[in-house]
Amino acid sequence: MSASTVTSATANATTRKARRRSAALGVVAWVVGIGFCLPALWMVLTSFHAEADAATNPPSLAAALTLDGYRTFFGGGGGPTPWPPLVNSLAASFFSTVLVLLLALPAAYALSIRRVRKWTDVMFFFLSTKMLPVVAGLLPVYLFAKNTGLLDNIWLLVLLYTSMNLPIAVWMMQSFLADVPVSIIEAAQVDGARLPTVLRRVVAPVAGPGIAATALICFIFSWNELLFARVLTGVVAGTAPVHLTTFVTSQGLFLAQLCAASVVVSLPVLVAGYAAQDKLVQGLSLGAVK
Repeated sequence: MSASTVTSATANATTRKARRRSAALGVVAWVVGIGFCLPALWMVLTSFHAEADAATNPPSLAAALTLDGYRTFFGGGGGPTPWPPLVNSLAASFFSTVLVLLLALPAAYALSIRRVRKWTDVMFFFLSTKMLPVVAGLLPVYLFAKNTGLLDNIWLLVLLYTSMNLPIAVWMMQSFLADVPVSIIEAAQVDGARLPTVLRRVVAPVAGPGIAATALICFIFSWNELLFARVLTGVVAGTAPVHLTTFVTSQGLFLAQLCAASVVVSLPVLVAGYAAQDKLVQGLSLGAVK
């Protein structure tokens, strides 16, 4: 047997092993992915069951499907309407995300492109603000809101969500803006463009995927926040996560209604993530390989 034949056989065996290994890793990835999706799929299935079927142990997969949980959630049974909490969550998440982007973009510009002195210390300061447990700042914030008349006010949540998401937004956008070529910024400045114009017409389009990823993450964090919304709001400014807690009552847990409400509350985030998935992937991958 010639040396070329032996080499060819060895290469073919190596290729087959690599293919089998890749197939095995693909199967493992699918199993892990399905395992992560199972709780959400189970929640969706339970939302279409009647309360009696949803409360069975073990639960029945073959139970009859119904839309009673969704009808009850939308006030069909004479219960409270979910639209005010949903609108409050949308308003608080949207306006806080806009404020975060307006503040984080120039801050990230100063920390990545036109770096200030001791910019690493500034970055550590932003990171250190996330080290304080949220519950530790709850009482001071409550007393401040009470003394200023901002309890049960949606704009208080906007300010809180902005301050909570700003550090992580600056961290993310600093990494994204570090990949913006300085030459195009200098060319714009030579043409007479000032800083607001540079940020709006040069930096923002180039770092668009990173900005979109930052905006989506900040929106999700704001939409899902419960602790401050539960303590600082009441009838007027209650958000969707606060509304979900009303399905856990002293009479018991209305599991089917809770699952239906959870599905509806999760839809805006899922739709936003699906619509911006290409930008999200590009943004999260920016700066990964230097």
